[in-house]
Amino acid sequence: MPLFGTKRDQRKHYVNIREKYDLRHELGAGAFSKVILAESKTRQGLLVAIKCIDKKLVKGKEESMQNEINVLSRLRHPNIVRLVETFEDKSNYYLVMDLVTGGELFDRIVAKGSYSERDASNLIRQVLDAVNYLHMNDIVHRDIKPENLLYQSPDPDSKIMISDFGLSKSVESDVMATACGTPGYVAPEVLAQQPYGKAVDVWSIGVIAYILLCGYPPFYDENDINLFAQIMRGEYEFDSPYWDEISESAKDFISHLMCVDPDHRYTCKEALAHPWISGDTASKKDIYTSVSEKLKRLTVRQQWKKAYHATAAVRMLQQLRISRDEAHVIDNRQKSPSHAVDESQLTTDSSKSNNKTDQLKIVESDGKLKSPAT
Repeated sequence: MPLFGTKRDQRKHYVNIREKYDLRHELGAGAFSKVILAESKTRQGLLVAIKCIDKKLVKGKEESMQNEINVLSRLRHPNIVRLVETFEDKSNYYLVMDLVTGGELFDRIVAKGSYSERDASNLIRQVLDAVNYLHMNDIVHRDIKPENLLYQSPDPDSKIMISDFGLSKSVESDVMATACGTPGYVAPEVLAQQPYGKAVDVWSIGVIAYILLCGYPPFYDENDINLFAQIMRGEYEFDSPYWDEISESAKDFISHLMCVDPDHRYTCKEALAHPWISGDTASKKDIYTSVSEKLKRLTVRQQWKKAYHATAAVRMLQQLRISRDEAHVIDNRQKSPSHAVDESQLTTDSSKSNNKTDQLKIVESDGKLKSPAT
């Protein structure tokens, strides 16, 4: 049943949240909402996370919210955070979600103490399996990124969960046009403002796989235009010495996911069949030391980000409406032939990164980039 209906319907279905749940404490807050830990009064011991959305702050955005609810209500997968129920009162909308307590992807890896390609392969397999499920149900997430990959529990063998479906979309055809996503993880065709489809999620997974194996992102630049041009032309390297101990199978896997042409990019199903995921080619060698320090810096960089106004974000994307051929002539700075990433670049460049690049991701939901639909 839709959460948003006529005023008469809304009055009829008002619910006192405290009659159903014992509210504990706040887990986090965003621009339009806060998330509260709660315990069910009808199912003893059941802990949930309740997203409380202030009606006054989202007035006029009901359609976008209803889209998220419609998507979530359809999903039942072991690696996707489940929507338990929705209701409202005079002041707030409430989305009751499964509680996940294991923390974010990168934080867990840094805290592990040991880590291998095999671990990374297992993580990516779970993400691919969940996104393949979405795609089979004609849903595109459109904002796959590490912050939206959460561990279900603190247990060492906990599974990974995909969260935050605020930008997700149900699609009957494989073509969308709305520019949305998070810079660094967004696919080239989105930046080029070309029609796109499910392949955008696969690109994002490829970026995450790259970071999981070296600790730094495949695309980095202080200048917005240069960063986006790098992404649009697919300019990334398996830099030495950071990739010297990584298997050729892993590099081949990433190359198929981070293919600029979406028509030649792997589907989730094809990615799941790759030997690095389904076979025994992922190395068991411990790469924790080489990856963890860089992941720490990357995590710190993400934590200091602040909101960047949506109008400016959309305007910048429109200004960057350049073709892939034009992208090849942008950013003609002198670089070493290998484009290698040195330690100073990983520490200083990332910490001084231009706000517009890092924060180009907010419009109608917390922490996302989305331009008006075309």
